[in-house]
Amino acid sequence: MYRLDQNETPLFDALMEYVNRKTIPFHVPGHKKGVGADIEFKKFMGENPFKIDVTVFKLVDSLHHPNGPIKRAQQLAADAYGSDAAFFSIQGTSGAIQAMIMSVVTSGDKLIIPRNVHKSVTAGIILSGAIPVYMQPALDKTVGIAHGVTPETVEKTLMENPDAKAVLIINPTYYGVAADIKKIADIVHNYDIPLIVDEAHGPHLGFNDNLPISSIQAGADMCSQSTHKIIGALTQCSLLHVNSKYIDVGRVQQVLSLIQTTSPSYILMASLDCARRQIALHGKELLDKSIELANYARYEINNIPGFYCFGEEILGNEGVFSLDPTKITITCRELGITGYDLDMILSNKYHIQMELSDIYNVLAVGSFGDTRENMDSLINALKEISSEYYGSGSKKSDFLDIPDIPRQLKIPRAAFNAHKVPVLLKNSVGMISGEFLMAYPPGIPILCPGEEITREIVDYVQELKDTGLYVQGTEDPEVEYIKVVK
Repeated sequence: MYRLDQNETPLFDALMEYVNRKTIPFHVPGHKKGVGADIEFKKFMGENPFKIDVTVFKLVDSLHHPNGPIKRAQQLAADAYGSDAAFFSIQGTSGAIQAMIMSVVTSGDKLIIPRNVHKSVTAGIILSGAIPVYMQPALDKTVGIAHGVTPETVEKTLMENPDAKAVLIINPTYYGVAADIKKIADIVHNYDIPLIVDEAHGPHLGFNDNLPISSIQAGADMCSQSTHKIIGALTQCSLLHVNSKYIDVGRVQQVLSLIQTTSPSYILMASLDCARRQIALHGKELLDKSIELANYARYEINNIPGFYCFGEEILGNEGVFSLDPTKITITCRELGITGYDLDMILSNKYHIQMELSDIYNVLAVGSFGDTRENMDSLINALKEISSEYYGSGSKKSDFLDIPDIPRQLKIPRAAFNAHKVPVLLKNSVGMISGEFLMAYPPGIPILCPGEEITREIVDYVQELKDTGLYVQGTEDPEVEYIKVVK
């Protein structure tokens, strides 16, 4: 299955060699193997993390110019995931996504993206000076979230923008919904340009047949994955994969070196090295357990009055090609409380912390670290909450159809760097937005920097407020004022 020996952990081994040599450190960091660290912090952490918190030298290699154990560790990651090349990112997937974008587009180039992208995509567009061309994802009014973009939407957008330099999609979404990425890859390649993928929530795809296909398996040219989200690496750890004739691997390395710190954490990189070994050797059985537990929870929660967890019944709906069952979206509209309310009840009363909440839902992320005991604790808490709230309130209202995407009068970088002034939103019609404006649900920007503010948008925001739905993004938390390009 693999070309290389996935039992290897070359970077972790090099760090262990450094520790076992009992090296005397005259290098940074200044805590010198923990000797100079705060006593209370060290007591909590233990001594071992400090011993491998080192800087760049020959034994442990350099992330910016790898030719030793880091190079080998990245080759092992590429082998495990089936890519041509893999890069460690300790700037998180946000940094990896920015590097992806800056590797394929530059100032004035068109990049086709979904409207519901993560802010790191927008940051990459601002840094690169690219021109975003937006695609509207499919919307699910039952649970109030955006799903994937359809192949038909990608095809239509490319036909209207044949000069685009690349297409970026999210796959899977935060809520675990995957698009028909193989078909999308074929469509994009017909235009002889690359498909790049924000696969932050899919570092485990490709290691179990009960999960959606990974972007690399589907033929995508580049993807970024949050290995800290599901598969056990420490927070901030991510991988960037390249698998394409369209991508200059040397350019990717240069861009990563531009945006990543010159003092990367070897603790983080070692955890990435070991997490890759774990998923490569034991991914199938670990994921079998995670999927089984998540499906158990989904079944039980769907039997609690007032709650709903979507599953295979939505397959085939617009934008829903396949599902990652480890993501458990718990909808509480029928209880008459918001997802934010449910999140706070679970946290404050039951000491159960969810991944996120929006106006209709909370999200639980399943992983290797779940236990039946913890799942039962969540289920029992939801039963108690149901008995308290079910039937005592009115169902939360449907979200409103969002306005059409407005005209882009300035590219995001120009609007971001422009001098901006605050004006009353009701008086801003015809002006150029210098800020984002987003509606929850479904979490899609109504306005992005550089776009024209329309009467339709101003009226829509007021409707959202009147309905009790959530608007955010402006510096003004009440969204009475918006900053516009002067």
